[in-house]
Amino acid sequence: MTTANDSGRRGFLAGMSTAVAWGTVAAGAQAQTATAASAGATEGLPALPPLSPQAPATDAGYWAAVKALYRVNNDLVNLENGYWGVMTESVNATYLAKSAMINRDNSIYARTQFGKDADVGRRQLAAALGVQPEEIAFTRGATEALQLLIGGFNKLKPGDTVLHCDLDYDSMQYAMNWLQDRRGVKSVKFNIPEPATKAAVLEAYDQALRANPGTRLLLLTHVSHRTGLAMPVAEIAAMAKARGAEVILDAAHSWGQMDFKATDFGVDFIGFNLHKWIGAPLGVGCMYIAKHRLNDIDRAYGDEDWPASDIRSRVHTGTYNFAAYLTLPAALSVHQAIGPRAKALRLRYLRDRWVSRVRDLVGIEVLTPDEPGMSAGITSFRLAGKTSAADNNAVVARLKDQYGIFTVRRGGVAKGQCIRVSPALYNDERDMDRLAAALREMVRG
Repeated sequence: MTTANDSGRRGFLAGMSTAVAWGTVAAGAQAQTATAASAGATEGLPALPPLSPQAPATDAGYWAAVKALYRVNNDLVNLENGYWGVMTESVNATYLAKSAMINRDNSIYARTQFGKDADVGRRQLAAALGVQPEEIAFTRGATEALQLLIGGFNKLKPGDTVLHCDLDYDSMQYAMNWLQDRRGVKSVKFNIPEPATKAAVLEAYDQALRANPGTRLLLLTHVSHRTGLAMPVAEIAAMAKARGAEVILDAAHSWGQMDFKATDFGVDFIGFNLHKWIGAPLGVGCMYIAKHRLNDIDRAYGDEDWPASDIRSRVHTGTYNFAAYLTLPAALSVHQAIGPRAKALRLRYLRDRWVSRVRDLVGIEVLTPDEPGMSAGITSFRLAGKTSAADNNAVVARLKDQYGIFTVRRGGVAKGQCIRVSPALYNDERDMDRLAAALREMVRG
């Protein structure tokens, strides 16, 4: 049954699709077009309709309208969207307009108005994350946010243990090891088992914490960039805290790919990307520190540009890409217009579409389980016995050259390297079926 809200939302998306199909606007009209696109994404939208468990994920008309919001190169089927997220054409137009304005008004704007305008995005971001504006600070990405959280965590003393796993992001593992060099703590790494069921993951963290009773800091990745495994964050965080360990959460790949608020997990320190699954321009992320925990993170290099009571003193980036930050409200508006829960359902549906067609094939190892909550859109696989970089590079090359499908190899997994598949909202069932058919043919061969 189609409701009035359904019709309204589809009308909005269809209208945006028609507008962006005209292509790139002339430079002189960029600002006007961007303003209209931004306004269209926020004004007059009906409320999200009640969502049944799966129906929004398979509504062909709705997702065709969403797909039309993007302009991408179709020479290959791009299933490597974990690197960063493509902006919709309306967000890209806003970014171009903001870039032109910054280039024109330069330091006059930057020194007199930018801070006020950036606060608009900060407040909108805080509302979307379910936190207070004073609990978030902009960064250039999750890597910068997490490095500052890890390096600035001041509750460690020599002899303490810091804990991380093989599926954590490389830069974050480096930061944990840096603590060993600089703070005299012990950095311990453990491996996530395969197959990675929820029970097995919880047992792995329990064993690691029991084996290292001096653990005072745990790095926890919500969605692994290597395999796509989604960790049961709330349970692990509670487990760690019960043993006296604080948690820093890497949410680089989760928010926007999954629907949640920053306060859902009982974690006080989180790093986010906004240029992946939220669709902001490259170079936009944020750091979250719960207000009552601010003093547990040192100011960045003794920053005195902001008071010690302001979270922005925990970040010292230098000169920002002003236009990227000013475009964030447009990206958040499109994110909300499509629907955070609908996005999460759609990405999981696309993942399940190809996985269900190859899961039982002899010769294919799928590295995330089908359990609810244990994966989102990203999932990695390897061909049985193919664990080296050379093996997986060869599979990536064959998928691209023979089947027209673009993927990426991921290393660092304890049991061997793998190939990551990360669909986006502009992908559809045909893309996922093409991947599944290619893998079936490769295994038969």
